[in-house]
Amino acid sequence: MNAPARPAGFTTANPHALATILEASQTKRIIASRDIFDLSGTKLWARDLPVSQALQRKLLDRQLRQPLETCLLAEDGVTSHSLVESTKTLLDRVTPLTILLRPYADKLVREVGHLPLHSVVQLLLTAGQASRPESFDHAVQAMVLNGAMVMAHGGDTQALRVAMVCGLLHDLGEMYIDPQFGEADADRALDLQSYQQLVVHPHVGQLLITQLTDYPSVIARAISEHHERLDGSGYPLRLQREQVSPQGRLLAVTEATLNVLRADTPQLSRASVSLRVVPGEFDLQWVGLIAHAAQAQPELHATLAADEIQARLAGLDAALHAAHASARDLMDDAESAGLKDALTLAQHLLSRLRTGWNASGLWSKESVTANTAAEIEAVEDELVFRLRAIQRAALLHAGKLPLGDAQRLNQLCDHLVVC
Repeated sequence: MNAPARPAGFTTANPHALATILEASQTKRIIASRDIFDLSGTKLWARDLPVSQALQRKLLDRQLRQPLETCLLAEDGVTSHSLVESTKTLLDRVTPLTILLRPYADKLVREVGHLPLHSVVQLLLTAGQASRPESFDHAVQAMVLNGAMVMAHGGDTQALRVAMVCGLLHDLGEMYIDPQFGEADADRALDLQSYQQLVVHPHVGQLLITQLTDYPSVIARAISEHHERLDGSGYPLRLQREQVSPQGRLLAVTEATLNVLRADTPQLSRASVSLRVVPGEFDLQWVGLIAHAAQAQPELHATLAADEIQARLAGLDAALHAAHASARDLMDDAESAGLKDALTLAQHLLSRLRTGWNASGLWSKESVTANTAAEIEAVEDELVFRLRAIQRAALLHAGKLPLGDAQRLNQLCDHLVVC
């Protein structure tokens, strides 16, 4: 009899996921649910044996007959009951999301108890809760926010449960990259190396759900899309409009909202600004729910004086003009396809920012008043962040360039930094 086919991508133990599991095993009982064999048939670990550092040494560079994740079980880990308790704890806290979540709290708690927890997911959630508690809390927040927004739009029970599972599982792929490159910085202060690591996690999450679990394909697809944008400015595939599934559109809004709320001074109004600053990025039916909830919360307060904000706006306008001109001029001298592709991407993303700039009215010298200063400061801050994101995206898309083209791309990058 032929051995069962092994899922591609999980034939060896991922060192980051394994390290997280081993760290969790110090406080949780994680055991082998079956004997673990390498491809040659050598038994590496016996069923029912707790995992330990010895397992890590035995797995080093070994290809496995079955993915490690399918061979382990967290006996005292996350369960439907403990997930309900985590949800109750979250809903009892006063957060910027309270006004949006509280009307649906009872139903959210009931539905959490009905969500299917595949053994692989249960293992990884347990490891995350024990070793990366902030990431686990983020997953619970995404689960309830996704669910609340579906309920606000009158979704049925099936749609609600799919949305909640998508939220809960959307960042599992992060466990497979170095933890220093995760989203703890809210994707706002990442250098190129960090960005190169981070952008793969939606795809890893999709592979994980597709190959190691029996969840519906719509869930795996949504997980792969949770950083995509409808105007093609997202990652990892820069999908556009109908290429992004309905579940992915919702999850993208949830993820973007929660990332803003990870800031030191979390404000739903800031999240609302981030979602609306560049028209066409997000699905408006979900953006509207966040914007409406933000209106019922305290107004933003400017941290800068009006003349300082105006000066920053002038700097941003100059940077946008300079970057557009630089990308256009550099295209004429580009030698490699990599640089041409990177410049094409940069021009597209810059044009999207210019659309946001024009729609905001920031070009008007009379735009900054006592009544508008706070929101304009938030918009300016968001657009400056987007310029830095364009820099990372262009560098990543270009790949390794000949020296001359690398120097040309650096010229563009210099224009994408606003002090």
